Parts: sequence; structure tokens; C-alpha cells
Amino acid sequence: MNYTLKVAEIRKETADTVTLCFKQPGLKKIKYLAGQYLTLIFRINGRRYIRPYSFSSCFGVDAFLEVTIKRVLNGMVSNHVNDVVQVGDIIEVMPPMGDFTFAPIVDLKSVYLWGVGSGITPLISIAKHILHNNTDITVHLMYGNRDEDNTIFQQQLDELKAKFLKNFIVRKFYTRLVGDEQNPFVIQGRIDQDKALAILEADNEISYSSHYICGPAGLKESVKKALAAKKVAPSAIFSEDFELVKDPRDFEDIHTQTVTIDFLGEEHRLEIVKGKSILEVALDSDIELPYSCQTGNCSTCKAKVTHGDLKMIGLTKQREDLNDDEYLLCCSHPLSENVYIKI
Repeated sequence: MNYTLKVAEIRKETADTVTLCFKQPGLKKIKYLAGQYLTLIFRINGRRYIRPYSFSSCFGVDAFLEVTIKRVLNGMVSNHVNDVVQVGDIIEVMPPMGDFTFAPIVDLKSVYLWGVGSGITPLISIAKHILHNNTDITVHLMYGNRDEDNTIFQQQLDELKAKFLKNFIVRKFYTRLVGDEQNPFVIQGRIDQDKALAILEADNEISYSSHYICGPAGLKESVKKALAAKKVAPSAIFSEDFELVKDPRDFEDIHTQTVTIDFLGEEHRLEIVKGKSILEVALDSDIELPYSCQTGNCSTCKAKVTHGDLKMIGLTKQREDLNDDEYLLCCSHPLSENVYIKI
């Protein structure tokens, strides 16, 4: 069941980033886990757009439901939010989803949050949850940006540091700023493998830590290599994926094919061009199929194949919850002719 929420406040975080603060429903509050996301639904120029945005708020800590949205070049929804949405607007949203959430581990002493740019949004939600509920855990935030002006939540981070002086350690990485030798927590350059390793080596109890990574592929690769060097267990490493990573080799057996989709009792025949998912082609054809994350992590676009073969490409996590005839259309491509899909 979807909700309609009222925008109670809009906070300007940086020149190209805003936080939408939604008023909680009066009768029954929407509960969510720190690190989950809220899917917003807009109709722009007659077309429906659905986009998931991580909560930057924390349930039980913040009064509003908050999502923080950075402007993306040519991004229809991100530009609409930054330029058009106003206080008082009513926006349709889906229930909270996502599994990039804090998982308590036995004898956990520290949690490391690794993020770049807007990747801070789920991380600050997780940080607030831990700091307010787990006083024995030290939270380390490694946060990369171009410079101070482009640092989202600058004021909020300062307030959290002041409130949780012993338990919250923030290291800021700036690519356009020369590091201040007097401040070891302001670091010149990107979060690369060597810098990550230096931070980890300073922790004598790294085996009692867990790690959450949210950002581009380069960040994930660098941090995971550093963690592997320190022999941190894979079960203590979590990452959030904002996009499907497609290997061209996965498309070698894919060809342009025609599929039939039975959606709400109406059949649609679509030509699925090699390289495009079935969901992408359907949306381009103004068929408003259900979807949300578009990264294969939720099940909103799940469909049943009654004839033919499909292949899912780009999944970063194994989906053992799907039956043999069930596929996620956001990452599905036809392997044969005469594919018939029922939703």
C-alpha cells in the first residue's frame, strides 16, 4: 500500500542538494530501519517516474521522514525535486524498503562508514541509529567530497560530533583542498586503498568491527581490498548499490528479441533491444510496470515467465527468494524468442 506524504520543510544542504522533510501520517507512523530507502513517485510531463532515495533521517530520532536528493545532470526527478517541489506539496511514496541496514554483531566494538558525496545519506541514518542506541560502539565516518562547500550535512555532522564526542570520529577527504597538517581528520585526496588501510591499521581491535560502504565502484573496490588485507570477514562488510554493474561479456548470448507481457490482463508485444532490460523498454513504451530500486535488490518488478528463457544481468547479490520461473524485469534480458511474461 502506498502513502501520500506532505512536504513539511525543504532544507538546502549544498548548492545542488536538498532534503525533503515529510510529515509523518497522523494516525499511524511509517516505521523504517536506518539505511533503508523511500521510493518517491512523480508524474512529470504526463509520464510517471519512480525513484528510490535513502532515508537521511532515523526513526525514533528525527521527527520527519527525510530523504536527501542531489541534482544529477539530465536527471528528470532530481532536477524536478531541486527546482519545482515546494513546502506543502503532496507526494506519493511506496513503503520503506532495502536491506542496507545495521546488523548487530556479537562483541562489536566499532562500525566504519565509508561514503562519497550523496552516499552519505544512508550512512548518516545508520550513524544516528547507532549513536543513539548503542553507546558502547564507536562510529567512524570516512566521507569524501570535492571540498567543504560540497559536503552534505556539514552542520549536522558537526552537531553529532559535539554531542557524541567519544563515540563519533569523522575523517573528511577533500579532492580540491590541501590537507591541514594541524587537523589529521581533514585529508587531501580520495579514499583509496592505501588511505583506507592506514586507518584500519590504527585499530588494534579491527576484528571486532563491521563496515558499511556507499558510493561509486572505485570506493567499494578500494575499501574492500583494504579490508581483505586486514582479514576482515566478508560477513562484516555491507555495501549499497545504486546501479547495475553490467559486464559486456554477459551480453554475448543476448540478441534483440520480441517478448509479450501480460500486464493487468492486457498483452503488450515489445522488441527488447540488446543491452536494454525488459523494464527499460516497457517504461520507454509508456507501459507503467511496477518497479522501484532498478538494481535487482527489491522485488517490486518481479514477474513470472510462462514461456521462453530470460537471463538476469548485473545482480550483485544472489536472490535465493525467487522461484525458477520468477525474474526481476529491471535486470532481465531475453535469451529466446516468444518469451511470455505475466505480471
